[in-house]
Formats: sequence, structure tokens, C-alpha cells
Amino acid sequence: MADTIEDWAERFVCATDLPAKLAPGPRPAIFRGDSEPVPSRRLDGPGRPPELKVVARAEKMPRRGALAHPEKRAALFHTFAHHELQAAELMAWALLAFPETPRAFRLGLLGILDDELRHLAAYLEADVVRKVGLCFGDHPVRDWFWERVPRAQTAAHFCAVMGMGFEGGNLDHTARYAALFREHGDEDGARRLEVVGEEEVPHVRFALHWFERWTGARDFDGWRAHLPPPLSPVTMRGNALDDQARLRAGFSGDFLERLRGWTMETRVEPA
Repeated sequence: MADTIEDWAERFVCATDLPAKLAPGPRPAIFRGDSEPVPSRRLDGPGRPPELKVVARAEKMPRRGALAHPEKRAALFHTFAHHELQAAELMAWALLAFPETPRAFRLGLLGILDDELRHLAAYLEADVVRKVGLCFGDHPVRDWFWERVPRAQTAAHFCAVMGMGFEGGNLDHTARYAALFREHGDEDGARRLEVVGEEEVPHVRFALHWFERWTGARDFDGWRAHLPPPLSPVTMRGNALDDQARLRAGFSGDFLERLRGWTMETRVEPA
């Protein structure tokens, strides 16, 4: 059989060559699932090029004042670039894990995958990264999202965790760090963060749409029930919510208030 999108997705996730990760090349035009039943394939993890040293515990995020130093801002973009790589890989993972989903959903995953790779490149091409001579792999990385997202049992769970959860949280994080970069005079870095944040809005909207289609709701409790333990809403938001971006993505005001008020100690009231 001719090469298919599923074959391409598997090669991308499993690649151990850095150029193949950063630019996986042209995709075939057809899904194998368009012509024959395809069993679910849940890849255990990604291939990792030797340039990327994976560690069990990541470096701490720099404090606000530390971002005055170009090296710290460049290191932060290195971390964000690896986040984007994981996000792209996990879109391919979902395509393979949930082959029974509608073609429109699988095509949407591929569109998001392309966006994530563009975001990765944008971070690595930032002025501050070039200024300090940082290369991808100069800092260790942690496959934090890979340790959590594949626990999603269904496509609805995947939308809850990856799209509504982690990408929703990125709306908060990009806004926060854009303000901090601008505070330290890094307009190029701030704009790159703002562009990434803006382009994440339709990613979150995509996840909300399909989550509602499959579950019949997009309320806070329905979302929280689809987070595989031990994931908590606390890990899927910034220190301050970007309400405007989240509302444009499709979250309700009630959802945001519930998310804002959730803490590690929050307990569900008894019925």
C-alpha cells in the first residue's frame, strides 16, 4: 500500500534525528483509515535525538528578575521550544491512538501539529536565542507532557487534557511571559510569545468543539471528570488567567471562575 498519513505520523514521533523532528517533511495525502479499518496504536513514547538530553526533573523556571539576563530568556525559549515539540508529537500520537474519529478531527490534529512546529521554530529563531548562541539541546529537557497526556483513554479525554487543559493554560503563560519580556526590553521575544498565544486560541476552540460533540457539554465539572488522575485543574492554568483569550476560545465565564477558584485542597461538595 502507498505511504499514508499514519505512516508519516509514526515516523515523526519515533524519529531520532533532530532535523527530522524539526522539519518532518512532506505528508502523504491519504489516511489509511479512509480505505480500511485501522486498529488503535498507542505509542509508548517519542524517539529522542542524541542532541536532546532527557532528564527526570526539569530546571526550575526563572524568576521574574532573572529574565533581565538574556541567557535566562534564551533558556526559557529553549524550554518552550521543547514544549512545542511535545505538543506536535502528541497530535501525531492522538491521530494514531484514535483512528476511529471523524476525518475532520484528524485533519484538525495535523493542522495544529504544523502550528506547533512553527512555534518551536519561532522560539529558536528569537533574537535573544541567536544573541547568546543557544542551540536546541544546549539545555536538558523533560518530556513532561508525554508523561501525562497518553493516559487519555478516549479522544474526548485527549481534548480535555491537551487542548482544554494544557493549551488552555498556555494562553495564560504566553500572556504573562510576554509582559515580562517586554518589561525587560525584549520586544522581539514578547511579540513571539503573543503570536504563539494568539495562535493557540483556535487550538483550544478546536478541543472545546470536539469535547462538546462527544460529551454533550463543555462545563467545568464535565471537563474535570475527563482529566486522568492525578491531573488537576491547578496544573492547567497560569498564575493569572487570561480571561479575554480564554473567552475567545470558547470557555464560559462560569468555567473560568471555577478554574480560578480551584486549589489543590478543593474538594467536591457531597451531594
